[in-house]
Parts: sequence; C-alpha cells; structure tokens
Amino acid sequence: MKKYVSLLALAVVGFACQPPAEETVDYTAMSDAERLEAAKEIAHKTIMVDGHVDLPYRMKVGGFTLQREILDVSVRTPDGNFDFPRSKEGGLDAPFMSIYIPAGNQQTPGASKALADSLIMMTERLASTFPDKFAMAYSPSDVEANFAKGLISLPMGMENGSGIEDDLSNVEYFADRGIRYITLTHGKANLIGDSSYDTVRLYNGLSEFGEQVVKEMNRVGIMVDLSHVSDETFKDALAITKVPVIASHSSARKFTPGFERNMSDELIKAMAENGGVVMINFGGSFIDSAYAAGSSKVREHLVNYMAENNLSRGDSAFKAYAAEYTAANNPFPTVQKVADHIDHVVSLVGIDHVGFGSDFDGVGDSLPTGLKDVSMFPNLIAELLKRGYSEEDIAKICYKNVFRVWQAVEDYAASQS
Repeated sequence: MKKYVSLLALAVVGFACQPPAEETVDYTAMSDAERLEAAKEIAHKTIMVDGHVDLPYRMKVGGFTLQREILDVSVRTPDGNFDFPRSKEGGLDAPFMSIYIPAGNQQTPGASKALADSLIMMTERLASTFPDKFAMAYSPSDVEANFAKGLISLPMGMENGSGIEDDLSNVEYFADRGIRYITLTHGKANLIGDSSYDTVRLYNGLSEFGEQVVKEMNRVGIMVDLSHVSDETFKDALAITKVPVIASHSSARKFTPGFERNMSDELIKAMAENGGVVMINFGGSFIDSAYAAGSSKVREHLVNYMAENNLSRGDSAFKAYAAEYTAANNPFPTVQKVADHIDHVVSLVGIDHVGFGSDFDGVGDSLPTGLKDVSMFPNLIAELLKRGYSEEDIAKICYKNVFRVWQAVEDYAASQS
C-alpha cells in the first residue's frame, strides 16, 4: 500500500511539473470581427517576411538618385503600397527589397550591374537615414534581432541575374554587397537562361554560364529564385542546386491556365521535393485569370468616357467618375482568391512549402480588394484562420518556411569555405 501511495504521489508531482498544454483556439467558430482582431494579434507577434517588395525601383521611378534625398517612407506616403507606418499596422517585419534590373538594361554592357549597385546603396541609405525604424538584414538571425528591437528589416534580393553581367565573380561580389537571393531571369532571356515571359528560347533552359551561376550561388550563400524563369530553366536549376530554392513572387498556374510565369502543379511538387518554398504573388493577373479581361473592359470604358466628355486623366470630374465606375464594376480579385492559391499549394505539397511574396510596389493598381497595401496582411491571415489554419501554420507561412531555406543556404555556404 505504501508503495502504491508513493507511486501515486510521484505521478501527481510529475504531472504538476509538466508544462500546461497549449490552448487550442477554434478560429473558425469566431465572428469575422473577432477573427480579424485575432489575425492582427498574430501578425504583430509573429515575424512576417514578404519575399518581394519593389520599393527601391519605386524610388528610382520617382526620380530619387544617390545625389538626392531618398523617399521618406518612415512616414505614411500617399502613393505606393509600402511605408513604415503601414508596415507596422500590417505586422510586416522583413520585406525583401527587390533590386530590380529591367531586361532593357541587358542591351548595354555594365548597365545592369551599375543599376543594381545604385539600388543597393539607396536601400542602405534608408536604413542609415532612419535607424530607429529600418535596419539591413543579411540572415535569419539578423531579422530576429531587428524584430526584437521593433525595427523593420530590409533584406535584399536581386530581381534579374543580368546584374552579374558576364562575370562569374560578380556572384560573390553581390553576396558581399548583401544580396541574399537572385531571380535568375526577368522579362527576357539573359546570359543565365530563358524567361517565362520571352517567346525566344535561347538555351531551352539554363545556359552553360547559368549552370555555373547556380553552383556559385550555392557556394557563396545566395538563394536561387526561380520566379520569372521558363519551365525548362526551372527544371535545370533544380537538377543542379545542392540546396533548397525559392520562388520569391509566383502563384499557382492552376488558376491562370497558360500563364507560364506562375508555377504548374508539376513544378510546385518538384520544388517541394527540393525542400523549397513558393511565395504567393498578390498581383491581379497572378491570382485570377478573369482579372485581365475585367480590367481591360473598365479601362476601355474610361478611355471612351474621357474622349466623349473631352476630359483628361487629371481632371477632377474624370477622377471622381473613374473611382465610382471602377468600384461599381470592380475587376479586382479578392483576399479569398489569394488564400485559394495558398490552399492549393498546401493541398499539393503541405504547409512547409508556401509563403508570402506580394510584389507590392511592383504590380501597379492590380492588387486584390482587401490587400491593397502592406497594412492589410491581417485580412489574409484572418481568411486563412477562417479556413482552419492554425497559428503554427500561419507562422510557417509568415517566416518559418523561408527561414528554413535561407538557413540551409547559409549552412551549405559555410560548409564550402
């Protein structure tokens, strides 16, 4: 009897020492208003990474150069999709700054690298000008440290490998400059490989130089980004890389048949087998094939209205009419459509291979209703909660998946030195 009591006492003590079981919240049972509040709370306590924000090129288009003041995104801006206040409202902590090189620069030797250098310096100046708000980030641990300080991290990815020019040593050069992914191509084939947007297929995949570039990116610790590449280039890169890859701003082709820029089910599965992550693009033409047709009809009507009424785009009367007409004939997709793409990737390959890659500041006025800027991320999180995603699922989508790839790339590079 004494032995039984002792064992029972030990069992009670042991049970008392166990950490309390994590409370399971049924977000699906909440009202929409309650769920949105929960989504905001999750967004603010969870690190959130966005694979692609085009702020640097937005600054360039806006006329900002190294000789002038940078765009003050420390305060709310009337234009664009990203600034500090809205980023804080939405819970976005680490938007990858896109060092975007237009394909047209490829025609002039040296122009792509020069533009990349310029945009990198502009990004660095954001961090140095507003050190209480922004900080550069070159690793997952940098993002974590900045998050703890309340700073928004500015990791960088180079969109279009043309910045490498024809010199393999520039891969390491850009690693040293802080570039942490390179999108192999953009709108046209380049020296690395073929583009999804280009009807010309110079190599039917990667070039011999492109194969060397992928290997060198692995060696120096730059993630291979397969957004924008042709299907053949995608497959070639997967066959060569020694580490997981990303698609920094692509969506699922299932919803946009014939749009090679998005990823087919075959490629999503291949990327998952590689351990990679597809980061969903929010742009209208990426999310819903009906968007292009709907927006064309709206544009055609507004152009005719201007002509018939002898108005210009700048006229207040036209602006008022255009806003009213567009709202009444809304061609834009919805937050639900974005969630559909996430659902599709998860249904194909599981929760570990999807993330956010908005393309904010890069897709113009095509963003979904409810996802018009970085302040609106909680709307998407709320929709995912409504569909039964857990907090851990949300954390994986927000940062854990891309951190896993980023860390694997860093670890492999460290093993090569």
